[in-house]
Amino acid sequence: MQLFGYFRSSAAYRVRIALNLKGVEVDHIPVQLRLQEQAGAAFRQVNPQGLVPVLVDGELRLSQSLAIIEYLEERFPAPPLLPSDSADRARVRAIAQAIACEIHPLNNLRVLNHLRDGLGIDEDGRQRWYGHWIAEGFSAIEAMLRDMPRTAPVCFGATPGLADICLIPQVFNAERMNCPLDDYPTIRQIAAACRDLPAFRDAAPDHQADAAP
Repeated sequence: MQLFGYFRSSAAYRVRIALNLKGVEVDHIPVQLRLQEQAGAAFRQVNPQGLVPVLVDGELRLSQSLAIIEYLEERFPAPPLLPSDSADRARVRAIAQAIACEIHPLNNLRVLNHLRDGLGIDEDGRQRWYGHWIAEGFSAIEAMLRDMPRTAPVCFGATPGLADICLIPQVFNAERMNCPLDDYPTIRQIAAACRDLPAFRDAAPDHQADAAP
């Protein structure tokens, strides 16, 4: 297997965590987003969207982090990343999608670049944009986690799964952008618990071979 990614891409970060939790080894192929390698013809042959991550497994080529993680869950069912009960699976997926489908698309690199280059929004304006959507999303997720049964030490139950895989990269991004997290004690507790685990620690951006200062 090969994983095309970028050390600071939260979507690629998610897949790295999932691979580590599953104990699946892959060849990591860096795509330098800051150098616009994703826009080049060579990478567009890998993914016409020009986005990371991309997982290559033999003849299969998959993009979109949630689709990749669901594929890994089916191909390598142990340890599971989703609960056995259908209602619990839906709750976990709801948190994962609140992050991957609501927060992340508004705050990823290409959106921030367009705010700067296409709309002329200065750094302070971009920071306020970023902080607004983190606050909107994390306020909702904090409430969802409080209301969900079996929250703690991770999002659901005693072992990390899909919701944690999505949450921890988004917390990393929020911290990197200096977004205050004081109002989200449950999120902070879960992040602290997950970051102590080797699967999360080894997937962190600063542990990647392509990490830049």
